[in-house]
Amino acid sequence: MKITTRRDRDEDVTIIELEGKLTIGEGDVQLRDAIKELLDDGIKRILINLQGVKMMDSSGLGELVRVRASAMSAEATVKLLHVEDKVAEVLEMTRLIGVFETFDDEIDAIASFRG
Repeated sequence: MKITTRRDRDEDVTIIELEGKLTIGEGDVQLRDAIKELLDDGIKRILINLQGVKMMDSSGLGELVRVRASAMSAEATVKLLHVEDKVAEVLEMTRLIGVFETFDDEIDAIASFRG
């Protein structure tokens, strides 16, 4: 799993771009560590771009749920961008798609943090 982090300074949103598999042993711990570091640094607005995630298993799904819970505990917000078909299927099957605010457009996603 490759994780790239960048920041939209105008809206104070940190975008995490994931590339690879979000599965047990391949990405789950990396995502957890990346989010923990951001939250420890006081980041409150996080957008996770899943466009590069082509496969996700129950461990990856669990990590997304854990990320959301950790963010809420830190009074931060996590939203998802570009939830591709395979990942969307897993979220829909488990009825977790409604738990996350999802976007197909980065500009719209970043703007959503204003409200």
